[in-house]
Amino acid sequence: METKKGKCPVMHGGNTLTQNTVTNWWPNSLNLDILHQHDRKSNPNQAEFNYKEEFKKLNLENLKTDLKNLMTESQDWWPADWGHYGGLMIRMAWHAAGTYRVTDGRGGANNGNQRFAPLNSWPDNANLDKARRLLWPVKKKYGNKISWADLFILAGNMAYESMGFKTFGFAGGREDIWNPEKDINWGVEKEWLGKSRYADATSDSLDNPLAAVQMGLIYVNPEGVDGKPDPLRTAMDVRTTFKRMAMNDEETVALAAGGHTVGKAHGNGDASKLSPNPEAGDVHQQGFGWMNPSGKGNAEDTVTSGLEGAWTTTPNKWNHTYFYLLLKYEWELKKSPAGAWQWEPINIKEEDKPFDAHIKGVRRNPIMTDADMAMKMDPEYRKISERFFNEPKYFEEVFARAWFKLTHRDLGPKSRYLGADVPSEDLIWQDPIPAAEYTLTDAETEELKSKLLNSGISSVDLITTAWDSARTFRGSDFRGGANGARICLTPQINWEGNEPEKLSRVVSKLKEIQAGLKKKVSMADLIVLGGVAAIEKAAHDAGHKVKVPFTGGRGDAKQEETDVESFSYLEPVHDGFRNWIKKSYTVQPEELLVDRCQLMGITAPEMTVLIGGMRVLGTNFGAQKHGVFTDKVGSLSNDFFVNLTDMRYTWKPAGENLYNVVDRKSGSTKWTATRVDLVFGSNSILRAYSEFYAQDDNKERFVSDFIKAWTKVMNADRFDIK
Repeated sequence: METKKGKCPVMHGGNTLTQNTVTNWWPNSLNLDILHQHDRKSNPNQAEFNYKEEFKKLNLENLKTDLKNLMTESQDWWPADWGHYGGLMIRMAWHAAGTYRVTDGRGGANNGNQRFAPLNSWPDNANLDKARRLLWPVKKKYGNKISWADLFILAGNMAYESMGFKTFGFAGGREDIWNPEKDINWGVEKEWLGKSRYADATSDSLDNPLAAVQMGLIYVNPEGVDGKPDPLRTAMDVRTTFKRMAMNDEETVALAAGGHTVGKAHGNGDASKLSPNPEAGDVHQQGFGWMNPSGKGNAEDTVTSGLEGAWTTTPNKWNHTYFYLLLKYEWELKKSPAGAWQWEPINIKEEDKPFDAHIKGVRRNPIMTDADMAMKMDPEYRKISERFFNEPKYFEEVFARAWFKLTHRDLGPKSRYLGADVPSEDLIWQDPIPAAEYTLTDAETEELKSKLLNSGISSVDLITTAWDSARTFRGSDFRGGANGARICLTPQINWEGNEPEKLSRVVSKLKEIQAGLKKKVSMADLIVLGGVAAIEKAAHDAGHKVKVPFTGGRGDAKQEETDVESFSYLEPVHDGFRNWIKKSYTVQPEELLVDRCQLMGITAPEMTVLIGGMRVLGTNFGAQKHGVFTDKVGSLSNDFFVNLTDMRYTWKPAGENLYNVVDRKSGSTKWTATRVDLVFGSNSILRAYSEFYAQDDNKERFVSDFIKAWTKVMNADRFDIK
C-alpha cells in the first residue's frame, strides 16, 4: 500500500488497514466467527463481574430523577426541541428495541448494540449519537450499576413520564456487549436504503429472517415504499414488519400513535451536505456523524430523517391530538425543506398547529409520514384508530403495554427481570412457567433415573427427547429451552423435527411414570433426567464411570400459558446434531449448524464435541446412520473422531448432501455421511478440534467435555440457578 509520503509502514502481519482476511481469500470456507462473537477477551470487566449484583446496588429512584432532570437541561452543543429531550430519548429507546425480530430473536435492546456498527451508523439512527452523548454524564455517574442497554430503555421511559405519561413498568437485566455483532444478518444489500426486500407487492414475501423493509431502517420508509408515497401499500409493509416484531394490529396502531405523540422529525437542510455517519467519520469528529455545516448546524437546522415537523399540537408533553389531527383533517403530499415526501393537513386551524421547536411564537404545520397515513387509510387500522380517538384512556392502556412489550420483548422470562419497577402481572409473551414446588434428594434422583432406564423407553429416545426439548433455546431473546416442558404441548409436540409419533409415545410413558410417583415431579425434570440417565449408561458402556450433573426445579407450562403463534417461530427446520434438515436451502447445512449454535450459545469446541457424542449415541433423526462412525452405537466413545481422521478411508460424493466413507483397501463403503459430518474433517479449525478428541490420551477428556456441553444445553434456560 503506497501513501503520498512513501511506502506503508504498517507490518502487514497485523494490518488493520486492509481486509485480506481468510474469508476474503476463501469466501466458501465455513466462517466460525459468529461463534466467537462475544468472546470474553473483548470484555473489560473481570470474569467475576456480575451485573445482576451490581444492579442491586443501584439507587433506581435517584437514577430516574437524574434522567427526568436531564430531559429539560438543554445543552448548547445540541439544543433540545421545545427545551425537552423527550422525543430524542424515546426515539433512541425505540430504535434500540425496534431491531428485534421474532424469526430468530436477534436484534433488540438486550445488549446495547446501538453503540456499535452497523447500527450506530444506520440512516434510520441518524443523530442518535447525540442522544447517547447526552446520556454519558449519567452513565459515568452510575457506572457498572447500570448498563448502556438498560439505560437506553429507562431513558425512554423517563422521557415519557417527564412528559406526563405513566408507563407500564421497567425491568433491568440487559448486559452490554463490547464489540460489534458483525455476523448478524441485517440483509445482503451493499447500499443503504436499497431496493425493497419484498419479492412481490402482494404477499408476505419479505426476506427471512429480516423485519425491516430496507437496509438501514428500523421498520419502514417514512416516505413510503422505496420512497414512493402510497399509504395502502405502506400498510402492508407496516403490518408485516410489526408482525415480525411480535405485534398485532392494535399494538401496531398504538405504537405508531404513542411514538409520534411527542417529538418531531428533522429535515430543515440539505441532507447531501451532512458529514459522514459516525463509523465513517474522521478522528476529530470523535464518533459524531451527520453534522450539518449550514446555519446553526443543529436546533432548527437539524437534518435527521429529512421529514420536517411535529405530529401533534403539543409535542413537548403527552397529549391526545394525534388521532384528532389524523382523522379530522384531510392531508396532502408536500416536500420538506430537505426534499422528503411528507403529508400535511389542508386548511388546518391555527390553534391546532404546533409551535416551532426553536423559534418562539412561530407555528408550523404538523406532519404525518406515509405509515401514519396508513393508520387512517387501511380499513383495519382505521377502525382501531377511531376507537383510540373515542376512548383515549383505552389507547393509553394499550400503548403502555405495547411500549413495555417493545422494550422488554427480548429480555426473556420474568426470572431475568431486575428492579423494583417490574410489573407483577404475568404476560403471555413472557412465556410464563409456574415455579416447581418440590426438591429432589440425591437418593430420589437416583431412584428416578433407575425408573426411567427401566421404563421401556430406549436410551436413544430418552436422549433425543431431552435434546429436542432443550435445543429450542436461543440466547438472542432467551426463549425456548427445556424448562416448561413445552415439547409436550401444541405446537411443539407436532413439529416434524421432533418426530411426533415417537415423541407422543415417549411423553405418554413419561406421564405414566409421573402419575405413579409419590412426590410429583415435573415433566420438564423427567425429560432432562431421562437424558442424564441414558448418557451416564452410555459412558459406563464405554468404560467411563461418570456422573452427569442434574439440577431439578423445572416447572411445567400449561397450554393456556403458551402463545402457539409466537412459539411457531422457534420450530427447527434443521438440526445438525441430529443430522436432519427439513429440505434444501440456499445455504449449506454446516452453515445452518453454526448459526444455530450461536443462538444456543454453543462455542466451536462445544459444537464439535456434541456432534461427536450425538453421532455415536445413535441419535440421528429417523434412526438414519449417516455420520455414525462406530461399530458400538450407543456407547459414548470418541470413535466419530477416530474414524473421521483415519486415513484408511476416503470420502466420495454419493448424492445431494450425501457421501460414502470408503475403505481404501477393499473399496467397500464402511459408512455414509453428510456435509455436517465431513466438515469436521475438512475445515481446518474444526479438524484441529476433531484431531484433539481423536487422540488416544483424550478418551476421558472427550466424555468429560461432552457432558459439560450437554449440561450447558440442558441448563441454558435455568436463569433461576445462574
